[in-house]
Amino acid sequence: MARPTRWAAAVAAALLLAGCGGGPAGHGPDGGEDRSAPAPAPPSGTTSVRLPSSLTSQRLDWGRCKATAGSPAPGDEWRCATLKAPLDWSRPDGETIGLALVRAEATVKRTGSLLFNFGGPGGSGVAALPSYASEVTVLRQRYDLVSWDPRGVGGSSGVRCRGDRRIEAAEAIDVTPDTAAEERAYFQDAADFGQGCLKAAGKLLAHVSTTDTARDMDLIRHVLGDATMHYFGMSYGTELGGVYAHLFPQRVGRLVLDAVVDPTADSVGHALNQTGGFQRALDAYLKSTGQDPERGSRKIADLVRRLDAKPLPTSSGRKLTQTLAVTGIALPLYSKSGWPALTNALAAADRGDGSGLLSLADAYNERDDAGHYGTTTHAQRVISCLDAKQRPTAEQVRKVLPEFEKVSPVFGAFMAWDTAGWCHDWPVPGQYDTPQVSAPGAAPILLIGNTGDPATPYEGARRMADALGKGVGVELTWKGEGHGAYGNGSDCVDSTVNAYLLYGTVPKDGKVCS
Repeated sequence: MARPTRWAAAVAAALLLAGCGGGPAGHGPDGGEDRSAPAPAPPSGTTSVRLPSSLTSQRLDWGRCKATAGSPAPGDEWRCATLKAPLDWSRPDGETIGLALVRAEATVKRTGSLLFNFGGPGGSGVAALPSYASEVTVLRQRYDLVSWDPRGVGGSSGVRCRGDRRIEAAEAIDVTPDTAAEERAYFQDAADFGQGCLKAAGKLLAHVSTTDTARDMDLIRHVLGDATMHYFGMSYGTELGGVYAHLFPQRVGRLVLDAVVDPTADSVGHALNQTGGFQRALDAYLKSTGQDPERGSRKIADLVRRLDAKPLPTSSGRKLTQTLAVTGIALPLYSKSGWPALTNALAAADRGDGSGLLSLADAYNERDDAGHYGTTTHAQRVISCLDAKQRPTAEQVRKVLPEFEKVSPVFGAFMAWDTAGWCHDWPVPGQYDTPQVSAPGAAPILLIGNTGDPATPYEGARRMADALGKGVGVELTWKGEGHGAYGNGSDCVDSTVNAYLLYGTVPKDGKVCS
């Protein structure tokens, strides 16, 4: 499927519309350390398995970065390398895979490395970090900025489960089936996608979980020469950060988790959370245009229903289907800067032209003018379906459908059916209902919740703080709009985060930035 309804918990989606601004100013005294790295400590965690020296003693060969799919080569200050990691972490002396890394060295005094994950799951850190660097110029004064492509993503054995033609053909499939025939087609397509992933990934498909990647992070930390992990996780990257803290609580340095995933929600609960989050963002958008949210939502829901029977024509000759329309509506809600584009696209659809919404959907689905699609969807699916145990059936969807539709007349049905189709007949079993993130004894971790966040609703930050444990999770609230908070226009948020990362200043739990 072309990413129909499972919207990514990824800041990259917001960057499609928001772009990158100048870096926020730092605050506080000069407290950096010298450039020499601390003596590395061996990776630790819940396993006592020793890693072979071929992994722990490897030296990274940093060289000029090459262009990646969809992104040009970054500037000369960026260097790339490949790290060896075990394919199977239960057999660390066995087969290895390569993890693609990118780094820009600190410009003043080095505190250590600051590792970034931009979410998804499935987002490429190698592609994203150079384009995000202007947001974190002040942090680079003290940190080497580092990111990587998690296993199964981009340059780290990236998985492509389906070719461009089949992706485009799948856009015609009804993902909110109304008949038995539509239901069969929907689930058959889901099963075919899973088989395509198995064929493409082979044995890697069983080793791309969030837990696997958290262990990769600790190996990265060790090889980079850092005694503790300094980390900035956004969106899904917050779940990854929570899992890391659970596995390696004594390795936690300064961790920032922005746009926090609710670790207490299973896959159905997460879908319901997102349904409410996107509806809340849609309501805010409608209010900004002077419309009554309830009436405006009904109007959009009516448009979506009409498209189920009769897709709209577009200037490209393709049709705007119901699924593509909902995806096109969702994308601008990731960032307030996208709201004008949504206004124009909806107005055009009212006139019978689906071009605007199709263009927005194509941007989300990483489709270029030549008809080539990116693979973020593919990686997102192979990771999340290995993580999640739940495999809801069509009958279970029908039972929860009224609740989803009550929460959102626009997004509800799509998100409900997605819970059954996303991992239907998946070739490998899921690992857990909800991730383990408790981290007793860890250093304070800064969590940022945005009250207007559509993809990772605000309530997740408090639940993550509680799950991490007393004295570990420190919550910062921003009363804003869009996905994520840091770099989105709040001096209060930016200065709080900068003071924490640069100088170790932990804010009071519950601080609010309005």
